Parts: sequence; structure tokens; C-alpha cells
Amino acid sequence: MTDGPTYGFDTLQVHAGARPDPATGARQVPIYQTTAYVFRDADHAAALFNLQEVGYIYSRLTNPTVAALQERIATLEGGVGGVCCSSGHAAQIMALFPLMEPGRNIIASTRLYGGTITQFSQTIKRFGWSAKFVDFDDLDAVKAAIDDDTRAVFCEAIANPGGHITDLDAISAISDAAGIPLIVDNTSATPYLCRPIEHGATLVVHSTTKYLTGNGTVTGGCVVDSGKFDWAANDKFPSLSQPEPAYHGMKFAETFGPLAFTFHGIAIGLRDLGMTMNPQAAHYTLMGIETLSLRMDRHVENAVKVATWLENDPRVDYVTYAGLASSPYNKLVAKICPKGAGGLFTIAVKGGYDSCVKLVDSLEIFSHVANLGDTRSLIIHSASTTHRQLTAAQQEAAGAGPGIVRLSIGIEDADDLIADLDQALAKATA
Repeated sequence: MTDGPTYGFDTLQVHAGARPDPATGARQVPIYQTTAYVFRDADHAAALFNLQEVGYIYSRLTNPTVAALQERIATLEGGVGGVCCSSGHAAQIMALFPLMEPGRNIIASTRLYGGTITQFSQTIKRFGWSAKFVDFDDLDAVKAAIDDDTRAVFCEAIANPGGHITDLDAISAISDAAGIPLIVDNTSATPYLCRPIEHGATLVVHSTTKYLTGNGTVTGGCVVDSGKFDWAANDKFPSLSQPEPAYHGMKFAETFGPLAFTFHGIAIGLRDLGMTMNPQAAHYTLMGIETLSLRMDRHVENAVKVATWLENDPRVDYVTYAGLASSPYNKLVAKICPKGAGGLFTIAVKGGYDSCVKLVDSLEIFSHVANLGDTRSLIIHSASTTHRQLTAAQQEAAGAGPGIVRLSIGIEDADDLIADLDQALAKATA
């Protein structure tokens, strides 16, 4: 879309990044199912490879369908650019890759998706990186954890699985004071419910597999760059501030300014890590985003109704939904997620582990899957699945203990969802 009026979210989710195809006039973004692109001449090819001109070289790096999705997500998040990749896990590595070196660490919330905890506590060690896990409700502990080797702070806006909301303003104040970027996973909230950049985030990551696509068809990830961090302010981020040998000594921060991280993500990250999003996945996600606000409103409406019913059910010990007045995180909803607390939360079922397993097996409308953010309502027993590799202490800290199930509330009729939960709870706690 051209410069001019400031468009609303509902308009941008349909139009941002989408232009009539110049060759055919096609109104929907085409699937550019191609690996390579013909150069005009040798000088044009050289300019592209030298990053002197923006264009398409090879679909590991750039693809027109994927580029449209990058622009749309970045626009909705209020960032200057985005880099799409193959999954949410890939997006996390892509976000850290320009920032880290062997011996460096990140400060991560204890309330993260189980796969993220495993990635940060185990896998990144192979790169010589490490993570310190801290309760982000304890701001003094977050401050104390940062040391001279810390290169990023990482959290989720709405934490998976419990739906807890992070005070992004308070956390970003800490990261700003330390001169390091704040990376926020906004998967569970989406830019419709939360805009982390407006609360001080430097980078925003997504598993586009979830709410952005919204239909459970394709995997994908995205890193959005706020363009607001000065990578050359100190010597902590040499990949962005110092000469890059692969590009004849070019300095990304000096050459690309606010877009330094985005260009590095494509020219170095995708080039060398190869975590590429395929164009068909980008197409499905573009179509999904067109209805994002409509779906999120319904997710929130249903979640409030279902969570309220569950909170009053004697077969349930507690509900973690931040949209309930009883939640300790309810006070953050108006500030961080003013349009609602999302559709994700956990419940503690009386009877513990065995009752949770019976509940999952007795539901008819809810699907037992390792996913969230679908139009369909989903359920999973995190302790035996997504958080299975964690220690008991890590499971409890993440809000995924043995007596807890995670619900991702869909857009079906809320009364039908309640009836399904009612009959399943009766069997689970009999």
C-alpha cells in the first residue's frame, strides 16, 4: 500500500503487502512456485549479490509470495521489516543468530512453550550459547540475571500454555537499561491483541502456524524487526555493527540503518541456515490473516465464556485464563492486550494426571493435537506431550504440571464446547 492515510487493522490485514500482479492483474497474491529468477544482465546480477539492489535471486533467500507475507506481518506489528522462515522454532534461531556468539547468553522467561525451553536449555548449547531462565514476574531477578555476556531478553506476550500475560513495558525498561534487545514471541496474542513493539520490543517472533494462518494447514515462522535498536551503539553485536567478510567488509548497521537486522536475516540467516518458508505456505498464511481480527474476536468471546463456566465447575481446581477477574494477570489485560486475553489457557482437573488423560480421551468436539490457534478447539495434556522432555520443576514453572491440560478455544458455538467439556469431565472425574 502506498504512503498516505493511516489505515485500520482490518484494512491492513487484507491489503498490506498485496498488490495486483503486474503481469496478469491477479488480485490475490499468486503462488510464485519457482526456485530462481532471470537476471536482466550481468550487472543486474552483480548488484543483487552485492546487496546494492533489492530483488529476487533464489527462493531460499527471497520469493514474491513470501515477501508479501513478510510485509503484511511487519505492517500489522508496526515493524520496518520481516523475515519469514520454515517454523516458529526456526524464527527463534533466526532472531538470535545475528546477536549471539559462543559464550554469550540470553535471559528467558520460565513461562514458555515446552519446545522453546528445550531449544534454549539444550539445543543452543551446541552453538556455545546458553539461557538463564527467570520468573519474569520478579523484575529484580530479571535485572540480576543480566551480565556482560547477555545479548537478549526473551519472553512470550501471552505465555503458552497458561495464558499468563507478561508486563512488556517493565521488561523492556530492563532490557533498554542494559543496552540489549527484547525479543517477544507474539504467537498466542497476534498483533491484533498485542503490539509488542509499542511496549518496547526490539524483535517480535511468530509461529505463523498458529493464529496467523488459523486453519492448521501449514507451518511457518516470522521475525519482525522494529527498526528502533541501535546495533552500533556498543560492541556487543559485531555481526551487525562490524565489517562483514562475506560482503567485502560492508557494515549492515551503517549500510541499511533501521533495516539492518532484516537484511542480515535474509542475506546471512536464510542464505546460510536455509530455514526457508515455501511459497504455498506463505499463500495459505496470507489468506488466513485476512480474517485474523474476526477470528480473534470470536476466540476471545468464546474463551471468556468457557473459562468462566470452568472456573465455577467443582471438578476443576483452577483456571489460568487472564481474562477472568480472579486472575493475577487480569490487571495487565487492558495495558498489554486491550482487545482481550486470547483463546489459550490451562485448567487443573481434580484427580490429577489420570483424570487429565481421561478428559482428553473423552472429548468429542475438542481435538487432541499438538497445536494451538486453530479455528477448531484443541486440547493437550502438556506434561505428557509438549513439555514431556522437561524436568518436573520445569513443568511446574512453565504452568504445565501433571494435573493440568491446555485448552485452545476455537470459534465454534461456545455452548457446544461447554457441553462437550461437561460430559468429558463427568467421565474423567467419575
